[in-house]
Amino acid sequence: MSGVEILTDAEQAKRAVRPAIWKGIKCKCPKCGEGKLFEKWLKVTPTCKHCGEELHHERAQDFPPYITITIVGHVIVTLLMIVEARTQWSLTTHLLVWIPLATVMTLGLMQPVKGGVVGMQWAVRMFGFGGEEEA
Repeated sequence: MSGVEILTDAEQAKRAVRPAIWKGIKCKCPKCGEGKLFEKWLKVTPTCKHCGEELHHERAQDFPPYITITIVGHVIVTLLMIVEARTQWSLTTHLLVWIPLATVMTLGLMQPVKGGVVGMQWAVRMFGFGGEEEA
């Protein structure tokens, strides 16, 4: 056998991708939706305290910052272009508005985005979430 796990429809339904990502975005366990996903700001709890699901397999790494930078960049640049087209702000005003806004947005989005990535990894059985041993 090639080591590929064949899943029944019932087993696959238990790990629907969208609900798992949504639970992750809400910073909850992707399996039960009840337990806390993070024990610190961006440190994923090794095991869900509610259902016992092992979450230490996550390997989100650089993907959440990449998604966050993309979202924040699109929002900030769009707003900046609108403001620039309609007003005549000084450079100082631009700096005082856009830098704090970008910082707050980045910090506010980082945890939910990482949660969504962990939820997606869990749902598609990446990096040991499928029950197989990690290499």
